[in-house]
Amino acid sequence: MKAMILAAGLGTRMRPLTDHTPKPLLQAGGKALLQYHIENLVRAGFTDIVINHAWLGAQIEAFCGDGSRFGARIRFSPEGTPLETAGGIVRALPLLTDQGEECFVVVNGDVWCDYDFSRLSRPQGLAHLVLVDNPPQHRQGDFHLDPLGKVREQGEPRFTFSGISCLHEGLFAGQPRDQALALAPLLRSAMSQGLVQGEHYQGRWFDIGTPERLQALDQLLQDEHR
Repeated sequence: MKAMILAAGLGTRMRPLTDHTPKPLLQAGGKALLQYHIENLVRAGFTDIVINHAWLGAQIEAFCGDGSRFGARIRFSPEGTPLETAGGIVRALPLLTDQGEECFVVVNGDVWCDYDFSRLSRPQGLAHLVLVDNPPQHRQGDFHLDPLGKVREQGEPRFTFSGISCLHEGLFAGQPRDQALALAPLLRSAMSQGLVQGEHYQGRWFDIGTPERLQALDQLLQDEHR
Protein backbone atom coordinates (compact mmCIF):
# COMPACT_ATOMS: atom_id res chain seq x y z
CA MET A 1 0.00 0.00 0.00
CA LYS A 2 0.94 3.61 -0.48
CA ALA A 3 0.53 6.33 2.12
CA MET A 4 -0.64 9.93 1.93
CA ILE A 5 0.27 12.72 4.32
CA LEU A 6 -2.24 15.58 4.32
CA ALA A 7 -0.23 18.80 4.37
CA ALA A 8 -2.36 21.32 2.48
CA GLY A 9 -3.92 23.22 5.38
CA LEU A 10 -3.46 26.95 5.76
CA GLY A 11 -2.53 26.70 9.46
CA THR A 12 -4.51 29.82 10.34
CA ARG A 13 -4.83 28.88 14.02
CA MET A 14 -1.05 28.57 14.23
CA ARG A 15 -0.30 32.14 13.16
CA PRO A 16 2.09 33.88 13.39
CA LEU A 17 4.18 30.67 13.29
CA THR A 18 2.70 29.74 9.91
CA ASP A 19 3.03 33.15 8.30
CA HIS A 20 6.27 32.03 6.68
CA THR A 21 6.40 28.29 7.44
CA PRO A 22 3.83 25.66 6.44
CA LYS A 23 2.34 23.95 9.46
CA PRO A 24 3.79 20.47 8.75
CA LEU A 25 7.29 21.96 8.81
CA LEU A 26 6.92 23.45 12.29
CA GLN A 27 9.30 21.73 14.66
CA ALA A 28 8.89 19.83 17.91
CA GLY A 29 11.80 18.19 19.64
CA GLY A 30 14.17 19.52 16.98
CA LYS A 31 12.39 17.85 14.08
CA ALA A 32 9.63 18.87 11.66
CA LEU A 33 6.21 17.34 12.30
CA LEU A 34 6.23 16.07 8.72
CA GLN A 35 9.53 14.28 9.23
CA TYR A 36 8.16 12.25 12.14
CA HIS A 37 5.40 10.91 9.88
CA ILE A 38 7.74 10.10 7.01
CA GLU A 39 10.17 8.26 9.27
CA ASN A 40 7.38 6.35 11.05
CA LEU A 41 5.81 5.32 7.75
CA VAL A 42 9.12 4.15 6.30
CA ARG A 43 9.89 2.22 9.49
CA ALA A 44 6.58 0.40 9.05
CA GLY A 45 7.31 -0.44 5.41
CA PHE A 46 5.39 2.34 3.67
CA THR A 47 8.04 3.75 1.36
CA ASP A 48 5.82 5.10 -1.44
CA ILE A 49 4.39 8.34 -0.05
CA VAL A 50 2.20 11.09 -1.54
CA ILE A 51 2.07 14.52 0.10
CA ASN A 52 -0.43 17.20 -0.87
CA HIS A 53 0.26 20.85 -0.24
CA ALA A 54 -1.05 24.34 -0.88
CA TRP A 55 0.16 27.08 1.48
CA LEU A 56 3.94 27.52 1.01
CA GLY A 57 4.05 24.16 -0.72
CA ALA A 58 7.40 24.85 -2.36
CA GLN A 59 8.98 24.69 1.10
CA ILE A 60 7.49 21.22 1.65
CA GLU A 61 8.83 19.99 -1.68
CA ALA A 62 12.27 21.44 -0.94
CA PHE A 63 12.34 19.82 2.50
CA CYS A 64 11.32 16.36 1.27
CA GLY A 65 13.02 16.26 -2.09
CA ASP A 66 12.39 12.92 -3.77
CA GLY A 67 12.32 11.21 -0.38
CA SER A 68 15.54 9.27 -0.90
CA ARG A 69 17.20 10.71 2.20
CA PHE A 70 14.40 9.12 4.23
CA GLY A 71 14.50 5.83 2.33
CA ALA A 72 11.24 6.69 0.58
CA ARG A 73 9.84 7.67 -2.77
CA ILE A 74 7.87 10.88 -2.28
CA ARG A 75 5.54 12.44 -4.83
CA PHE A 76 3.48 15.58 -4.47
CA SER A 77 -0.11 16.58 -5.17
CA PRO A 78 -0.16 20.40 -5.34
CA GLU A 79 -3.37 22.29 -4.70
CA GLY A 80 -3.63 25.91 -5.73
CA THR A 81 -6.52 26.33 -3.32
CA PRO A 82 -6.86 23.87 -0.43
CA LEU A 83 -9.43 21.21 -1.32
CA GLU A 84 -10.12 20.03 2.26
CA THR A 85 -9.40 16.49 3.35
CA ALA A 86 -11.51 14.41 0.97
CA GLY A 87 -11.00 16.80 -1.94
CA GLY A 88 -7.25 16.50 -1.54
CA ILE A 89 -7.46 12.71 -1.47
CA VAL A 90 -9.66 12.62 -4.59
CA ARG A 91 -7.12 14.76 -6.44
CA ALA A 92 -4.29 12.44 -5.36
CA LEU A 93 -6.13 9.16 -6.12
CA PRO A 94 -4.29 8.61 -9.44
CA LEU A 95 -0.99 8.63 -7.51
CA LEU A 96 -2.31 6.41 -4.73
CA THR A 97 -3.89 3.74 -6.94
CA ASP A 98 -1.70 3.80 -10.07
CA GLN A 99 -0.40 0.29 -9.39
CA GLY A 100 -3.80 -1.31 -8.93
CA GLU A 101 -3.92 -1.13 -5.12
CA GLU A 102 -7.38 -0.14 -3.92
CA CYS A 103 -6.44 0.81 -0.32
CA PHE A 104 -4.03 3.37 1.07
CA VAL A 105 -2.99 4.87 4.38
CA VAL A 106 -3.81 8.51 5.19
CA VAL A 107 -2.40 10.56 8.06
CA ASN A 108 -2.99 14.21 8.94
CA GLY A 109 0.18 16.24 8.75
CA ASP A 110 -0.70 18.31 11.81
CA VAL A 111 -0.75 15.53 14.40
CA TRP A 112 2.08 13.84 16.26
CA CYS A 113 1.87 10.25 17.43
CA ASP A 114 3.90 7.15 18.19
CA TYR A 115 1.45 4.86 16.38
CA ASP A 116 3.02 1.86 14.63
CA PHE A 117 1.66 2.07 11.09
CA SER A 118 2.55 -1.57 10.45
CA ARG A 119 -0.43 -2.59 12.62
CA LEU A 120 -2.94 -0.63 10.55
CA SER A 121 -5.60 -2.95 9.13
CA ARG A 122 -6.98 -2.92 5.63
CA PRO A 123 -10.68 -2.02 5.75
CA GLN A 124 -13.13 -4.86 5.29
CA GLY A 125 -15.51 -2.19 4.03
CA LEU A 126 -14.52 1.31 2.97
CA ALA A 127 -12.49 2.63 5.90
CA HIS A 128 -10.53 1.63 8.98
CA LEU A 129 -10.12 4.50 11.47
CA VAL A 130 -7.71 4.86 14.36
CA LEU A 131 -9.59 6.42 17.29
CA VAL A 132 -8.01 7.90 20.41
CA ASP A 133 -9.17 9.13 23.81
CA ASN A 134 -10.78 12.56 23.65
CA PRO A 135 -8.26 15.37 24.29
CA PRO A 136 -9.18 18.33 26.54
CA GLN A 137 -9.98 20.53 23.54
CA HIS A 138 -12.38 17.96 22.05
CA ARG A 139 -14.09 16.25 24.97
CA GLN A 140 -17.25 15.40 23.02
CA GLY A 141 -15.36 13.10 20.67
CA ASP A 142 -16.30 12.19 17.11
CA PHE A 143 -17.53 8.60 16.84
CA HIS A 144 -18.51 5.49 18.78
CA LEU A 145 -16.63 2.19 18.47
CA ASP A 146 -19.00 -0.70 19.06
CA PRO A 147 -17.99 -4.08 20.59
CA LEU A 148 -17.70 -5.64 17.12
CA GLY A 149 -15.17 -3.03 15.98
CA LYS A 150 -17.59 -1.04 13.83
CA VAL A 151 -17.40 2.75 13.96
CA ARG A 152 -20.78 4.43 14.43
CA GLU A 153 -21.88 8.05 14.32
CA GLN A 154 -23.94 7.65 17.51
CA GLY A 155 -23.35 5.78 20.74
CA GLU A 156 -21.28 5.85 23.90
CA PRO A 157 -18.45 5.92 24.72
CA ARG A 158 -17.22 8.29 22.06
CA PHE A 159 -13.67 8.68 20.83
CA THR A 160 -11.76 11.17 18.69
CA PHE A 161 -10.68 10.37 15.14
CA SER A 162 -6.89 10.56 15.19
CA GLY A 163 -6.47 11.56 11.56
CA ILE A 164 -4.91 8.14 10.86
CA SER A 165 -6.80 5.75 8.62
CA CYS A 166 -6.67 3.14 5.92
CA LEU A 167 -9.17 3.96 3.19
CA HIS A 168 -10.59 2.16 0.18
CA GLU A 169 -10.86 4.12 -3.04
CA GLY A 170 -14.55 3.19 -3.16
CA LEU A 171 -15.18 5.69 -0.37
CA PHE A 172 -14.65 8.42 -2.96
CA ALA A 173 -16.60 6.89 -5.84
CA GLY A 174 -18.49 9.49 -7.84
CA GLN A 175 -16.94 12.46 -6.05
CA PRO A 176 -15.93 15.43 -8.22
CA ARG A 177 -12.27 16.12 -8.82
CA ASP A 178 -10.71 19.45 -7.89
CA GLN A 179 -13.55 20.56 -5.63
CA ALA A 180 -13.31 21.25 -1.90
CA LEU A 181 -14.78 18.26 -0.10
CA ALA A 182 -14.82 17.26 3.57
CA LEU A 183 -14.10 13.69 4.65
CA ALA A 184 -16.55 13.47 7.57
CA PRO A 185 -19.76 13.31 5.47
CA LEU A 186 -18.32 10.47 3.38
CA LEU A 187 -17.33 8.57 6.50
CA ARG A 188 -20.75 9.07 8.09
CA SER A 189 -22.46 7.79 4.95
CA ALA A 190 -20.25 4.70 4.99
CA MET A 191 -20.90 4.23 8.72
CA SER A 192 -24.64 4.18 8.11
CA GLN A 193 -24.03 1.18 5.84
CA GLY A 194 -21.78 -0.58 8.37
CA LEU A 195 -18.73 -0.13 6.16
CA VAL A 196 -16.37 1.57 8.63
CA GLN A 197 -14.33 -0.33 11.18
CA GLY A 198 -11.86 0.98 13.70
CA GLU A 199 -9.52 0.50 16.61
CA HIS A 200 -8.92 2.34 19.87
CA TYR A 201 -5.30 3.43 20.15
CA GLN A 202 -4.19 4.31 23.66
CA GLY A 203 -0.64 5.41 22.91
CA ARG A 204 0.61 8.96 22.61
CA TRP A 205 -1.17 11.27 20.20
CA PHE A 206 -1.22 15.06 19.97
CA ASP A 207 -3.34 17.33 17.78
CA ILE A 208 -1.10 20.30 17.04
CA GLY A 209 -3.84 22.87 16.60
CA THR A 210 -2.43 25.86 18.46
CA PRO A 211 1.02 27.33 19.18
CA GLU A 212 0.52 26.39 22.84
CA ARG A 213 -0.01 22.71 22.03
CA LEU A 214 3.04 22.73 19.75
CA GLN A 215 5.08 24.26 22.57
CA ALA A 216 3.86 21.60 25.00
CA LEU A 217 4.84 18.78 22.62
CA ASP A 218 8.21 20.39 21.98
CA GLN A 219 8.88 20.58 25.72
CA LEU A 220 7.84 16.96 26.22
CA LEU A 221 10.12 15.68 23.47
CA GLN A 222 13.05 17.80 24.61
CA ASP A 223 12.66 16.55 28.18
CA GLU A 224 12.73 12.96 26.93
CA HIS A 225 16.03 13.47 25.13
CA ARG A 226 17.84 15.04 28.06
